[in-house]
Amino acid sequence: MPHFALAFGTATKNKQGKIIESYFPEPLLSPDENLTKELAQLLACTGGNQVTEVSVDKCPDLAAIFESFGLNLSAALAKTAVDSDQPLILVTLETDSAPSTIPEAFLKLHLLSHRLVKPHGTNLDGIFGLLHNIAWTNLGAIDLPELPEWQIQTRLRGQVLQIFSIDKFPKMTDYVVPSGVRIADTARVRLGAHLGEGTTVMHEGFVNFNAGTAGVSMVEGRITAGVIVGNGSDIGGGASILGTLSGGGKIVVSIGENCLLGANSGVGIPLGDRCTIEAGLYLTAGTKVTVLDTNKKPVETVKARELAGKSDLLFWRNSQTGAVECLTNQTAIELNEALHSHN
Repeated sequence: MPHFALAFGTATKNKQGKIIESYFPEPLLSPDENLTKELAQLLACTGGNQVTEVSVDKCPDLAAIFESFGLNLSAALAKTAVDSDQPLILVTLETDSAPSTIPEAFLKLHLLSHRLVKPHGTNLDGIFGLLHNIAWTNLGAIDLPELPEWQIQTRLRGQVLQIFSIDKFPKMTDYVVPSGVRIADTARVRLGAHLGEGTTVMHEGFVNFNAGTAGVSMVEGRITAGVIVGNGSDIGGGASILGTLSGGGKIVVSIGENCLLGANSGVGIPLGDRCTIEAGLYLTAGTKVTVLDTNKKPVETVKARELAGKSDLLFWRNSQTGAVECLTNQTAIELNEALHSHN
């Protein structure tokens, strides 16, 4: 039976033996059926969506299977894991159903950050409730109830345990580093973010899980969970996009290609291609917008939701009346090629 996804990796357990995080160097989308059959025979997998713990005595055979299918990273992990006491797991997902275990959730986040699926391209229902807060440290993931003991032990060894964050999601670059991107502050991009080739995330930029960019983009603002930004678009400094976890409900707010969100602006409706929002203007679905003709004469006043998804629009606030106005955008932005060179 065809599988949705498969991955071999390592895991971290707490003292109760519960897996609290997982790492997969080479996740697979729609894996070869022959591969899944050979792995199932070796590890006695029973089918369905399953997390199988792998004993080190299986690693030589596991490495041979992965090598035969050209999966060099997975094979390397299996070979080197023989001398490690780190838990090893194989996650097999026959269907793209909501994750029910931590490894399943982490596999799906890996699929997003490896660009194997796009935001909204896999079922993440319930993931926020499934995951729980973890201390992400220089010594790895630590379950919060165990944190004081770790701090004492490291101090007694003359060391300091560095805690980078307390969060449900780790930073992406501890697990996945996509090709062709620049990230000024890696702590501001969560695992499960999808960064397209050519994307730059500056120091104050932020990209949440199940969100990101489709191609070349400059991100100096905030891309909230569930939001996808089209190729060539610029999210200006301090700009924000209303997402599904911040009041947007189930409406998918997306930004089309070659759009510009000016500094400290915001948007709560989907934008088509070549749209611009003036700096400092926050456009929500209920914002009253006066539509102008090509001579900048008022035509009608509508709520912004009626303009959702339309292309070539320029939104600004009238400096004299304060009214929000919309004009056809005659000049689509072009991102500076030098700024986006990642050579």
